[in-house]
Amino acid sequence: MRVAIAGAGLAGLSCAKYLTDAGHTPIVLESRDVLGGLVAAWKDSDGDWYETGLHAFFGAYPNMLQLLKELGIEDRLQWKQHTLIFNQPDKPGTLSRFDVPDIPSPFNVIASILRNKDMLTWEQKIRFAIGLLPAVVRGQKYVEDMDKYSFLEWLKRQGVDERVTSDVFIAACKALTFINPDEVSATILLTALNRFLQERYGSKIAFLDGSPTERLCSPIVDYITERGGEVRLNAPLKEILLNADGTVKAYLIRGLNGAEDEIFTADVYVSAISVDPLKIMLPKPWKQMEFFKKLEGLEGVPVINLHLWFDRKLTEIDHLLFSRSPLLSVYADMSNTCREYANPNRSMLELVLAPAKDWIAKSDEEIVAATIAELEKLFPDHFGGDNPATLLKSHVVKTPRSVYKATPGRQQYRPAQVTPIANFYLAGSYTMQRYLGSMEGAVLSGKLTAQAISEALPVANSSNLQTLTRPPATNAATA
Repeated sequence: MRVAIAGAGLAGLSCAKYLTDAGHTPIVLESRDVLGGLVAAWKDSDGDWYETGLHAFFGAYPNMLQLLKELGIEDRLQWKQHTLIFNQPDKPGTLSRFDVPDIPSPFNVIASILRNKDMLTWEQKIRFAIGLLPAVVRGQKYVEDMDKYSFLEWLKRQGVDERVTSDVFIAACKALTFINPDEVSATILLTALNRFLQERYGSKIAFLDGSPTERLCSPIVDYITERGGEVRLNAPLKEILLNADGTVKAYLIRGLNGAEDEIFTADVYVSAISVDPLKIMLPKPWKQMEFFKKLEGLEGVPVINLHLWFDRKLTEIDHLLFSRSPLLSVYADMSNTCREYANPNRSMLELVLAPAKDWIAKSDEEIVAATIAELEKLFPDHFGGDNPATLLKSHVVKTPRSVYKATPGRQQYRPAQVTPIANFYLAGSYTMQRYLGSMEGAVLSGKLTAQAISEALPVANSSNLQTLTRPPATNAATA
């Protein structure tokens, strides 16, 4: 069966990969000239990479890790020490660590919290532990029910000290969802915390050894094309054409550079584009259907990612850091964390500015200047004195609509991968799956979409359907 997939992000590519395993022929149509969607990356004139986001991989990403294993590229993940590292704004230049010992979960995470003496008092640790008990003991049903509260509201209901929120969870919320605890749904953070508490290496972090476009997306494309599938760049979806019965007749692909539009037909159609452009693209008859009306309850959150090259080393830390800055979310010195970006003499900081709603319309110069002002607090030894660090160049990547904004009540608007239209399916991290809007959520959604298509339209004598249905394995222990 020919399956047309609009969008070559992780959701579309993973969907295509698993469809080829099930014996189908996917054709991925990407509007831009670059793979990856929300993990896209580009090279500048100096040959340096800059990315859409700071992409950290967690041990609690079983579907992503399984995909890398199936592609034979799991060695491209560079696993870091099992720890979470926070800056201390009241002690500029100092860090606080939650070192996770190599013992069974949840005792490893509990031990890391108990051993930290910088950020939480014993009373706060006990209150925090008691507050988390309902989420751990009562399971996923309880976690889903908490979508009616913001995470801050949920913490207050558990009697958790406000300082715990400011010291730990503002940074965590901004890193995972790009918004603050008073905005984010409790379900999102509780889901992440459950994974970290229940999986021994759930909170362990890795970085790719190069750009996501080359080191992750390109191998998926190779896998697809070697098995008869196709991936086309510069093929923007212009319109979804319908049959008289409301099913999809074809994708109309916009012609570029004076070329005529193309009518592209297939047996099945998938939208793997973000929810915001999908809402605009929906055919008028579909917009009256309750299934698609619910999409109006979802919208993407703005995200800004910065890359700053300096004339010297600012840090030797080979890890993700939580900035605990009012402007910045997380950052890493990619010259330490990523093999392809390595430089023993100079730093390239990659930083996420969040929340970004008040900054998305500002100029790159304003954003860089504000970021440098924050870095002066994080690295006082390098920006004070007579010889401060010099910024050599910068790149600012703005995404006005990124992953869906995970505010309270959004769970009810997240659609299934199977739609009321017989030959039309959805993929994307905004669709309903157990993970939040993330790389893991995108991969899982694509996998679920491929599974749904294969169950509805099985290919005779296909021996690869087990790839879709066997439980994913996860093991970050040996990294």
